[in-house]
Parts: sequence; C-alpha cells; structure tokens
Amino acid sequence: MERTFAMIKPDGVRRGLTGEILVRLIKKGYRVVGLKQLVISQELAQQHYAEHKERPFFGELVSFVTSGPVVAIALEGEGVVAGLRQMMGATNPANAAPGTFRADYATTIGENIIHGSANEQDAERELGLFFGSEELLQ
Repeated sequence: MERTFAMIKPDGVRRGLTGEILVRLIKKGYRVVGLKQLVISQELAQQHYAEHKERPFFGELVSFVTSGPVVAIALEGEGVVAGLRQMMGATNPANAAPGTFRADYATTIGENIIHGSANEQDAERELGLFFGSEELLQ
C-alpha cells in the first residue's frame, strides 16, 4: 500500500474547505492514516519547499504557507501519489481540469488550496517532516 502527503494550505483552511477536501479523498477510496492542523514554522516551511530555494517565488511561498493554519494529511491507497496529483489539478488553477480541487476552489497560482507529494520519494520525506511514526496508523 502506497502512502503520500497532502496539505490543505492556509487559503483552503481559511475558506472552510477542509471537510469538503477530506470527504472527496475518502470517497475516492484513500485511507487517512494521519491528520493534524498546525501553523508551520519558517524552518519547517523552508525544509518542506527546499527544492524551490533558488526560485524567485521561494520567499513568497514560505511566507504564504506560514501565514495561517494548514491541515497535514497522510493518505494511504493504491496509486495514491498519482491519484492525489490528478485530483489536485494543475498548479495554476486557470489550467486545472474541471472537477479537480484547484479548478473548483483555487483562486490564483500562489493560493492554490492544496499541496501533494510529487512522487514516492518526496512523499516519504514530507511525511517524515510533518508526522512522527507514532502519529501514523499502521
């Protein structure tokens, strides 16, 4: 069984979309094996988005993700990494397919509701950043 990391970003939490997103993930057949709401520290945000450190938008990204509560989610299921990415839609909501989280709910590329691990290696790293092993269901 594959696992991945998802995060409802501050805009999604602020707009009350947490329940809707969780319902859609569960209805898809994914199992929530870890769930918590938190405000991310600067340090954690920089670790989480480390691959974007040299990009011009890195500072804005870190600032945004630390601007309010997020909901960290550990998901389990067959093909969950790719499945979640498909459910999220394109990073830019203007390019996201109808029915995806970003097409349905996101307003801008900078505030696009949800993060999901890009691949299995990122999923393992990101799950480790946000959850201790004792916080995940077996």
